[in-house]
Amino acid sequence: MDLLTDLSKIGFTEYEAKVYLALLREHPATGYQLSKESGVPRSMVYEVLKRLHSRGAALETMEGRSTLYRPLPPNLLLERHQADHQRLLRELAEGLTAMYTSTTDNRVWSISGRTAVLAYAAQLIHEAQSELFLVLTDEDLAVLRQDIVAASSRGLDLHTLLTGSGTLACGRVAYHPPLESELQGLTTTLLVQADSAEVLIAGSGRGHETTATITRNQDLVLIARQFVWMEMFTQRIYARLGADLLARLDAEDKEIFASLGAD
Repeated sequence: MDLLTDLSKIGFTEYEAKVYLALLREHPATGYQLSKESGVPRSMVYEVLKRLHSRGAALETMEGRSTLYRPLPPNLLLERHQADHQRLLRELAEGLTAMYTSTTDNRVWSISGRTAVLAYAAQLIHEAQSELFLVLTDEDLAVLRQDIVAASSRGLDLHTLLTGSGTLACGRVAYHPPLESELQGLTTTLLVQADSAEVLIAGSGRGHETTATITRNQDLVLIARQFVWMEMFTQRIYARLGADLLARLDAEDKEIFASLGAD
C-alpha cells in the first residue's frame, strides 16, 4: 500500500501527505520535529501545516512559546472526505445531467475499457422498463448480478443466455454449450439488449482491452434480440426432442444438436 500516492488521490500534495503521515506517527509535535520526521524542509513545513490546519486535517495549540500539532484522526478525515466526495458527485450529477440531452439515432458507437463497458451495461439494465435479453460470461454475471436481480424484481421480462457455469435464479435462463461458445466466439461476449431500443455488444480478444459496440439502430437491435431468442428457443426445443425424432434428422443437423448437448 502506497499511502503517499493514495493521499494524493484525495487532494493532498506530496508535502501535505508526508507531514500528515509524520503527524500520525508522532504527536503532539512541533513544526521542527515534523520537518525532521517527514523530510519536508523547515522552510516549507510551517506553510504545509498551515494548509493542513485550514482544511481541518491537523489541529494546533500553543504551549509556552511553541505551537504543537496533532492529526485529525484518520477515520474522521476519511469520513469527511467521503461526505465531501458524495456531495460533489451529487452536484456534478445534477449539473451534468441538466446539460445533457439524450438523442436517438441510428449510428453505431464504440466504447473501450472493461470498467466503462460494464458501467454502461449496468445503466442499460437499470433503466430498462419492460425486457432484457442478455448474454453473460461468469465474470460479467458476477458484476451485473445485483442489477439483473433488481430488474427482475421490477417485473421485467428477462431472457439470459449464460456462456459459463454460473447460476441465475430469475427470468428465463439457458446455458450455451462451451464447444459452441468457442466456435461462435462467445467466450468473452457480453450482450445487453434493453426494451428493443438499445443494444450493447462487448468482447475482448486474448490480451486485448474490452471494447463494446452500442447502438439504437432498430435493425441491429432486432438482430441482437433475435439471436438471444433463437439460441434459447433452440435449447428448449432440443430438451424436448426424443431419440426417435433425433434419429430422423440429417447427419449435419444431428451433429449440430449433438454439439448443443455437449458438456
